[in-house]
Amino acid sequence: QVQLVESGGGLVQAGGSLRLSCAASGRSFSNYAMGWFRQGPGKEGEFVADISSSGATTYYADSVKGRFTISRDSAKNTVDLQMNSLQPGDTAVYYCAARPNTRVAAVALTAARYDYWGQGTQVTVSS
Repeated sequence: QVQLVESGGGLVQAGGSLRLSCAASGRSFSNYAMGWFRQGPGKEGEFVADISSSGATTYYADSVKGRFTISRDSAKNTVDLQMNSLQPGDTAVYYCAARPNTRVAAVALTAARYDYWGQGTQVTVSS
């Protein structure tokens, strides 16, 4: 079992920044690739970003590429999502998730690939 707890959400004005953090506990964090998903009001959940267990490989949704950065600290068992140039369309509940560190094509990074999920943290971007 892997337990995931997100933090860092909040209210920010358009153009601002937030940094989300996900703390992992339980089975060896280094065995898992980590991802962030989000679900906006009235929208389906969508993939945001993913990072391999080593941190060497990252994937981003086109909608956040160039604005969001995913990183991980294996010593602290955390994975962060730095979000810059936030827009109202980024308003959502953001979820941290863990998956087995198998090589997967970016297009296959769906929610079904991830075995463990956090409870989510709310991000609200005002215009």
